[in-house]
Amino acid sequence: MPSPGPNQVLVEVVAASVNLSDWEGLRGSPFYSRIGGLRAPKRRVLGSDIAGRVAAVGAGVTRFHVGDEVYGDNLALMGGFAEYAVAPDAMLAHKPEGLTFVEASTLPQAGAIALRGMARVRPGQRVLVNGAGGGSGTFAIQLAALAGAHVTGVDNAEKLDYLRELGVDDVVDYRRTDFTRLEPFDLVFDLVAHRTVFAYRRALAPGGRYSCVGGAVPTLLAVATIGAALGLLSRRRMGVLAVREGPAHFVPAADLCLAGDLRIRVDRTFRLDEVPQALAYVGEGRALGKVVITPQHHEETRRPATS
Repeated sequence: MPSPGPNQVLVEVVAASVNLSDWEGLRGSPFYSRIGGLRAPKRRVLGSDIAGRVAAVGAGVTRFHVGDEVYGDNLALMGGFAEYAVAPDAMLAHKPEGLTFVEASTLPQAGAIALRGMARVRPGQRVLVNGAGGGSGTFAIQLAALAGAHVTGVDNAEKLDYLRELGVDDVVDYRRTDFTRLEPFDLVFDLVAHRTVFAYRRALAPGGRYSCVGGAVPTLLAVATIGAALGLLSRRRMGVLAVREGPAHFVPAADLCLAGDLRIRVDRTFRLDEVPQALAYVGEGRALGKVVITPQHHEETRRPATS
């Protein structure tokens, strides 16, 4: 049983969603996932996005009390794939009554990424989301549609019907079509970057913007350097999206869910002893929406949670 230190909270975990960053941390690839842990994972227990009940609080914690229902992004300390996890109180928020623990656990990282990536979308713009069927992608395409954009979602063929349900105007099976050779877009939001910066530049209309989150290290470095230079020369901005942590960046996603503007798709839930299978399911790109771990002693979370 971990113990909370100053300004930390001990959370009895009811649900913890799986992110691609967990898979990367497990495998040590891409190389940036080895930061702080070159030869072995920095944290032995993975899992950053958690939802549960406060079991104890450390010195200096005043916002939370034992029994409070909370959720948040514990990216610094991890440990969510367990019955109990310690998290900084600044990374947690009170869970809304209108969301289940499973639903709340899907929002901190994926919701924050999608909100930041779609923050500048305007009505009538052409927006493409690559990796649209994953956790961040399903949120991003809904946010773009909500802003009045013409949205194109790229993923494998098995996910395209659901993307249409979420409001996507056009769908692309990446196995059949190279989206960088389609009519150019005002915004390309890339969650699985692996192409060349020249291909991404080709996908942008004049004044367009390309943002990526994660992907192959050579691609990210090229986007941050060559892509930035190309952007200055061609009026097409290219860059790596900086992901921000904390309630200020994920609570707005919960508000949109409560208002009925954002749908949460939970593909599957796994028991705590099924974490390896859950990680592989996400890492191999099979998940449609989010995958959630539910510790075995919380049987109420095993029911379907798709909304």
